[in-house]
Amino acid sequence: MSPTTAPRTAEPGISYTEYGYTNARLRGMRARLLKRDRLEQFAEFPDLHQLIQELMQTEYAPDLEEALIHGRTAAEVGEALRLNLVRTYRKVFGFMNGEAAEICGVILGRWDIFNIKTVLRGKNAHLSNDEIAEGLLPVGALSQADLDGLVRQPDVRAVVNTATTWGLPEAPALREGLVEFQRTGELSDMELALDRHFAERAEKELAHGNRNHQMARRILGIQVDIQNLLMVFRVARANLDASQAQRYFLPGGVDLTVETYGKLAALSDVDEILDGLRGTRFGPVLEEVATAYLESQSIATFERALEDYLTRKVIAMGGTDPLGVGIPLAYLWSKLNEVTNLRIIAKGIAMGVPTERLKRELILV
Repeated sequence: MSPTTAPRTAEPGISYTEYGYTNARLRGMRARLLKRDRLEQFAEFPDLHQLIQELMQTEYAPDLEEALIHGRTAAEVGEALRLNLVRTYRKVFGFMNGEAAEICGVILGRWDIFNIKTVLRGKNAHLSNDEIAEGLLPVGALSQADLDGLVRQPDVRAVVNTATTWGLPEAPALREGLVEFQRTGELSDMELALDRHFAERAEKELAHGNRNHQMARRILGIQVDIQNLLMVFRVARANLDASQAQRYFLPGGVDLTVETYGKLAALSDVDEILDGLRGTRFGPVLEEVATAYLESQSIATFERALEDYLTRKVIAMGGTDPLGVGIPLAYLWSKLNEVTNLRIIAKGIAMGVPTERLKRELILV
């Protein structure tokens, strides 16, 4: 067996660098995305039945009809949303011009890393195949069939061997981390190798090009900065010394140089780190949720705030770049954010999460 993913190329006859047709279609599709007030209304529904009824009046109806044959639970709604996302991305890549398809494909590579990590963590935690599959989003280069093949492997080592047999680009990183995993049973080194592989490969693919490549490079850099920032907080929580922290640094960020990272990683607690980030783009973002962090003592509070920042940043690019890759990137991010919000709402309603708490989990732009 080998990966089924085909190169992402536009329809024949579409110019490689002409964005007029691509962006005109995407502006129309973006206008049909659900508005903020409607998502907030969905979060107020008392039960899943009402949410399904409302979604049946939207473009999600065909996917819901297919998924709900198997039941009317949050899991089936989530599956319908996932199907819709994959189908929509496939449609968009079909009419994108070649340059946009290549650039967006590089940026979406982060989801290949996310999906591989999800499979590895699931296997290490002995989750069922269905439980692992529920957390996957096949919007990168790895198709649903590829991910299904990885999920069917019996353990972490078999996943690595399969990736190697298929010749996946991530295979060397997986093999690099496998030795340490077999010694310790911890996935941290393998995940670090995957993150470093993606950052270095994506930076190389976007390094030389026009302003569209430069825009994508900024997005990539912010993503790397966020990963490094979250690692700084984890290092502080784990009381690692600065020399140990350096091995977790990912190159390729925009604001967080290796020197800045080292200084932050040498600080003793979260308050000092927040002080050290004043004056940076991330300072106000994290200060805004500092109180929530103190209440929860969870780094996930910072992670969500930074993901919110990145989402808003990318979506805003669609308004400043009408004739470039900004609109394709903004649409793909907006669609993914909509589906993520809807999955959170469906699961929250099913679990009886209070409305106000549920709304706080959403990224509404």
